[in-house]
Amino acid sequence: MQKLKLRFPWYKTAIHALVGSFFTAWWLSIIIQKNHRQQWLIPTVFWGMIMVRLISWHTKVLKRTLAMAQISWNFVCDIIYNQLLPKRLYRLLSGGAITLAVILIGTFVSPETAYSKRKDRAISFFGLVVAILGLFVTSRNKSKGNWNAVIGGVLMQYIISLFVLRTKCGYDIFNFISTLARELLGFAQEGVAFLTNSEVSQLSMFFFTVLPGVAFFVAFVHIFYYYGVVQWFVSKFAKFFFWSLRISGAESITASASPFLGIGESAILIKDFLPYLTIAELHQVMTSGFATISGAVLVGYIGLGLSAQVLVSSCVMSIPASIAVSKLRCPETEISTTKGDVRFTENIDESKAARNVLQAFSEGANLGLITASTMMIQTMCIIALVALVNGILTWFGQFWNIEALTLELILKYILYPVTFLLGVPRDEILMISNLIANKFIQNEYVAYTMLINDAPYNAMSTRGTLIATYALCGFANLGSMGITLGVLNTLSRGKRSGDIAKNIGSALFSGLIATLMSAAVSGMVVNDSSL
Repeated sequence: MQKLKLRFPWYKTAIHALVGSFFTAWWLSIIIQKNHRQQWLIPTVFWGMIMVRLISWHTKVLKRTLAMAQISWNFVCDIIYNQLLPKRLYRLLSGGAITLAVILIGTFVSPETAYSKRKDRAISFFGLVVAILGLFVTSRNKSKGNWNAVIGGVLMQYIISLFVLRTKCGYDIFNFISTLARELLGFAQEGVAFLTNSEVSQLSMFFFTVLPGVAFFVAFVHIFYYYGVVQWFVSKFAKFFFWSLRISGAESITASASPFLGIGESAILIKDFLPYLTIAELHQVMTSGFATISGAVLVGYIGLGLSAQVLVSSCVMSIPASIAVSKLRCPETEISTTKGDVRFTENIDESKAARNVLQAFSEGANLGLITASTMMIQTMCIIALVALVNGILTWFGQFWNIEALTLELILKYILYPVTFLLGVPRDEILMISNLIANKFIQNEYVAYTMLINDAPYNAMSTRGTLIATYALCGFANLGSMGITLGVLNTLSRGKRSGDIAKNIGSALFSGLIATLMSAAVSGMVVNDSSL
């Protein structure tokens, strides 16, 4: 390649021109044809991204535009901070008032529909307020709370939900992503059919539906990781949250990476910083992992028949929600070593790095096998352990004339008021509370399986199903707590084991609250057209 570059210095320009011409012709063919013209949005966005990237390699227009945008932003911020609202309290009050106004207008102005009554939206809104107040009351240091992150995080979460559930553009974009995810799962089933037969590949069983999709997705992602695409996307997300919510570099990286990579892989990105993270940063890293699910698991759950659009949007909504929750529950009281900087850890030894894309795909397949196997064994063991505990409780319960005393029974009644505040239909509160209880005690796969397969849940309303799907979309369960504890202890080389063990319980509940906040927000903005 280097010899080609020296001999033909213009070759890169020619290749870029060829690629740009091809995609421009492809885009124009879609716009011209009547039968494809109504599907113009996604192709236009895709073509625009490619053209901007190609042009930016040969001109300084994009850099200058971004520089001008930053100058304008700094100018506006300077006016707000130093002239209009010089005191921090006034800025926070103004930001809170704007956020509240956006939420109230977006929630209550739109007309009522069959599945979105204003009284139900009001309950969901009240649930969001109760969650924030509860976090403030239980905050470890109320005077140190990062209200910039709290207000900004809640506003971002709500805007994302509005974009997905209320606008055609948002629906089309997330529907396109979900369609790609479903098709990707279909390709994994082709591999299963080759190893077995086509009838077996269509069986709706965990082993043949979820695990192959997880393994293939991990292998597929490693191709993009090899070319640096994953790192590029994560870095852009991280910089956005770093500058918008005023959090440290380590926090922004893990929060942005968790929905794509999961708690283990996202923590690897900052493994050299883990021994030096503050308590608040450790809490945020764990909360981000508990508040969402990884991309590999997401593909598996789509294979169960769940709404891919809801799962993908929930993962994105949980990024700012987890930041807001953690910064209110465990405020920063120390000086961060990554404050003001976004840096990745170089975690791959050159001698072990993949030499080409095929090796990267092969290593990804091996990791996918480990991931799928771990998921299978852990699910089996957790279900067995819970069954053992339930058996003991049932034995004790029979002496109190309680025939089926189980952990799920106890927790579903404890969570009844929490589920009510999500804004679900009244006659479905106990059913959805039972799902959340199973998700917390066992895992989200067990709860999602109940939601899809059990007869009582098949008769639930569309609103209840949607809110339940959002409420279950997270790793906040007892099994994940053990996994997170082991992963972070290993990555920090045991130097932070005490701090991790001390804070993991708080992070677990914070992650659960962040996920439930996404469910409440969805109950505030959902309407019939988005169901």
